[in-house]
Amino acid sequence: SKYPNVFSELWINLVESGEASGNLAVVLNRLASYLERRAAFKSKIISSLIYPVILMVVGLSALLFLTVKIIPTFAQLFKGFNVKLPLFTQILIQVSYVIRKGILVIIGAAIATFFILKKYISTKEGRRRFEQLQFSLPLFGEFFRSLVVERFSSEMFTLIESGVPLLYSLEITEHSVSNSVMAEIVRKIKEDVREGKSLNSSLDKSRFFEPMVIQMVAIGEEIGELPQMFKRINTFYEEYTETFLARLTTMFEPIMLVVMGVVIGIM
Repeated sequence: SKYPNVFSELWINLVESGEASGNLAVVLNRLASYLERRAAFKSKIISSLIYPVILMVVGLSALLFLTVKIIPTFAQLFKGFNVKLPLFTQILIQVSYVIRKGILVIIGAAIATFFILKKYISTKEGRRRFEQLQFSLPLFGEFFRSLVVERFSSEMFTLIESGVPLLYSLEITEHSVSNSVMAEIVRKIKEDVREGKSLNSSLDKSRFFEPMVIQMVAIGEEIGELPQMFKRINTFYEEYTETFLARLTTMFEPIMLVVMGVVIGIM
């Protein structure tokens, strides 16, 4: 606890639990497994996103090259024809002219907008609104929700399996889940559980979790296998996010090629 910037609250409380129960070696082994799972999962997400990002950057660069270099060449050629150009051609030439003359202003405005948004998102209210926007996005909203539930289930499994009481596990997860919307939901769940309500009814009340999660938690509470149920939930959402990213990567290339083909064809 002397090094709050190095060790997270999750780590510290797991070690405290291990020391108190006399099972420090077992708890440390579980903590190592948790960190390995988190690192492997994060690595898979980054690896899946590299190719779509590179493809998008190359595509946008090609469009910028056409706009800045190719279109002006044809514009000079058209001037010698002394004919009225089609409206769409005139629009493309004007867009090319604006981009070429104001490219520094456009880049500066983009950078300024990025830092302003970044500053706003760093605030409590801005971060909450940004996360709510993520959850409401079509197609990707469910993916972001799954990432948060995956993190929640992973931490709850690790904590409860290591002997940390349920209320204390919820309190630790509230501060380490890395999502303000989810943290608020966990705080309300913790209050309900403290009042004597079951965990599954509190999850259902939040309207954030899928029925499958609620039913599995209910079964885990009934048969006394709550940690294992959280582990199964975590495995399900890990596989879901990996499958989603694999499908996204597979679909992104042909979609990007079609879009680029249509845009360049029109130009």
